[in-house]
Formats: sequence, structure tokens, C-alpha cells
Amino acid sequence: MGSGFDIVEVVAEYRALRASVLRLWYLSDPQLDLSAIDDITRFNESLDQSLAEAVGSYTSRVDQSRRMFLAILGHDLRNPLNCISMAAQLVSRTTAAGPGSARALAMIQTNTQAITRLISDLIDFASTGLGSAMPLTCGPVDLEELCCKVCDEFCLAYPQRTLRFHPNGDLTGDWDAARLRQVVSNLIGNALQHGATERPVDLSISSNTSTVVLSVHNEGPPIPPEMLATIFDPLMRHTLPESTAQRVPGSIGLGLYIVREIVVAHGGTVEVVSTAQAGTTFTVRMPRSHPEDNSHVDAPAAR
Repeated sequence: MGSGFDIVEVVAEYRALRASVLRLWYLSDPQLDLSAIDDITRFNESLDQSLAEAVGSYTSRVDQSRRMFLAILGHDLRNPLNCISMAAQLVSRTTAAGPGSARALAMIQTNTQAITRLISDLIDFASTGLGSAMPLTCGPVDLEELCCKVCDEFCLAYPQRTLRFHPNGDLTGDWDAARLRQVVSNLIGNALQHGATERPVDLSISSNTSTVVLSVHNEGPPIPPEMLATIFDPLMRHTLPESTAQRVPGSIGLGLYIVREIVVAHGGTVEVVSTAQAGTTFTVRMPRSHPEDNSHVDAPAAR
């Protein structure tokens, strides 16, 4: 592994070594006795052990690289972004900026928030993409309050767009507040990106005794049928005609994948319906509390 071979090449080399040795062994003495068979068995066992050690070493290096990657994203990139965002907020509050400067400051804040969301998506993908379950820290959450805050942020970031919020019923439950914020933010961001710019985006939430339903709807060109099957797959960027799609910074095709993983971790489902007549609607259904068998860490109330 230290010589630059990948795991496929290493396994192929061991397979070739086994075949070559066994062939030469047989040619050296076609009349093999029982002792030779024992030797062959020990040879195979030794080769299997060496292969297992090589694979283990490779896995360890991959895991170490993954941890380093997450550490760099989590610290070395987030901290400078936080400083930029705070500096922009401070300047906007303490300086009588003209219209041009105000727009520039708003762009700085919008793009730093977008990059921060991108980093969060990459960290989540690096974790769940390697087979780990999406970690949850669950506690009491008021979904109406959470959605209202997310909507306010998008309204400030995209003042030229119309975002409507329709809450209905008891919208409290036992969830991971930070993860649900990601769900709502990613779905709204997706609707703003692909929806018709002159038409509103609607966020609706309702509930019954045991379930909460959240939907995000936008008008505009429908998602092509051939894309619906892979819409929640990671690193899939579904591009609609440029004349109708508004580019949202920080999108690399992980947003809907992260939505699905978070919803599934909460014991819920997410689906999409898209037609030219009705537009596109993403619908999330979640139980009010996480399943007992779901991996999570209980936490104090989160809002």
C-alpha cells in the first residue's frame, strides 16, 4: 500500500502470486502427496493473512485521511468563514453604507452562509457515504419556529424572491433541530434554484396525532422523469434550462441526498412529485419522535 497501489491492484497482485506459486509447485512434482497438500494449505493461509493485513492497513489509512479531511473542513475553513461573516455584519451595523455597499455586504453574508452549508453537506456526506448512520441529537423542537427563522434568512438573502410560509396545527416534536434546519434550508434552496423566478416558493407544514408533514412547492419546469429515480442520489446535479433556473452558490449535488439521510434517520420518508401543470413538490413525513432503535444522543430542549 505504501508503494502507491490501490486496494484493487493489491488484491489482484495477491491473486496472481497465489496462481503462480501453485502452478510452479505442481510442475515441480506432479505426484503431490498429503504432506504437499498440507504445505499448500499453510501457504494459502499465510497468503490470506498477508492480504487481510494489507487491506486492514489500507482501510486504516483511508480512515485517517477521512478524519483529517473532516478536521480541515470543520476548523480551517469554518473559522475564517465565521470571521468574514461577523466582520460583514459588524460593518453593516456600524457604517452608514450606501445602496451599493449594502448590496455588497449582503452578497458577502449570503455567500459565506452558502459555503458554510456546503461544508456541512460535505462533512455529512463524508460520514454517511462511508456507511455511517446520520448522527442525531434529539430534543423538543418547535418546527414552526424553526421554519420561520429559516424563511426569514432566505428572505433577507433573496429579497427579489417571494417565499410564503403556511403552518397549521401542533408542530412540536422530538427531533434534531440542527438537522431539521438543514432539511428545510436545502429544500427551500433547491426550490429557489430551480423554480420560476417570478413565482413564489411555498413552505407548508401540517400535522396529525403522530406525524408531521412538511412540503416545499415551486412552479416552473418539471423535473424530467428520467431524473426522478436519482434525484436523491449524492453528487447528482440536475440541471434545468438556464433561462428558468437561478444559480444558488455552494451547490454540488449533495443537498437532496442530505435531506433524505436526515429524514430517514428520523424514521421518516421524503418524496417528490413534479409535473408541468402542478409544479414541483417535495414532501417530508416524519413521526413526532424518533424510532427507539434509531442511533441518537438525547439532549436538552433545542430550538
